[in-house]
Amino acid sequence: MEGATMTLTHINAQQVKEALTPKHAVEALRDYLKQGFEPATDLPRSRAEITNGDFLLMPSNSPTAFGIKLIAVPGETADPSVPSVNGTYVLFDGQTLQPAATIDGVALTNLRTPAVSLAGISHLLTDSSEPLNVAIFGVGSQGRAHAKTVESVCVGIRDTTFTFISRTQPDDLDNWEHVGSDGAREATRNAELILTTTTSPQPVLDDADVRDDAIIVAVGSHSPEARELPGALMARAHVIMEEEGAAFREAGDIVMAVDEGNLAEDSLVSFADVVRGDASVGRDKPVVFKFTGMPWEDLVLAEAILART
Repeated sequence: MEGATMTLTHINAQQVKEALTPKHAVEALRDYLKQGFEPATDLPRSRAEITNGDFLLMPSNSPTAFGIKLIAVPGETADPSVPSVNGTYVLFDGQTLQPAATIDGVALTNLRTPAVSLAGISHLLTDSSEPLNVAIFGVGSQGRAHAKTVESVCVGIRDTTFTFISRTQPDDLDNWEHVGSDGAREATRNAELILTTTTSPQPVLDDADVRDDAIIVAVGSHSPEARELPGALMARAHVIMEEEGAAFREAGDIVMAVDEGNLAEDSLVSFADVVRGDASVGRDKPVVFKFTGMPWEDLVLAEAILART
């Protein structure tokens, strides 16, 4: 006799926003690592070239669930009106192995990516009550989602001020500076937190504009041939990597700095070790956190979203 079939729930973008605040997403990721999860055991993500773009499959397994994110990323030949990321997440129950939910993949990605950014360095931001100046390179969905996540993490702890930096000013942003301008360089020099969320394959800022106690999170590049940060900055920074295998497969900021001799491989510390307190980074020089995204991060948040829906 066949067993009972679970009811498949669909969670749309609005429900994702209502289920989990950015701060709760950050805490969920940090808690999962503190419970002992080892990112090196995560299932590998794969990429396939398709007509007009790439198709990404990101599977992961936990003691209570299995999930996979299916993402399509338009290429250079795609219709420019097509969104830059399209996809869905499918969450399976860990005991019955039946599909439990589908989740809007773009909303999940827009929650997960800045949550990872802050999960790696939030403890460095919340040990002060002084106002926090933030420079964000990139004005797309990720840049804006990062601003909301920083605000969520710092609410009640620190006042936050943001400057967005890009090549083109959006109509709805007054706190904006053109990349490379005097205003952009001044905003970068004043920033304690710098977030790079661009698609640029070349460095978007100068090492000389980064103060010694700055925290920099490099988000945009996910290719060993692309970087947002210059080698000179990596050379003088404490560098946190997401996970060694992922870093040397996809994190161009790290791969290229090591190849140039600007970064010693044995100086790197991992995201998990920093969160668990097994490794520490001082504020005597810049702190860089570089990640490219791993499937376990989506699974942790997918489970949390379903539990709150």
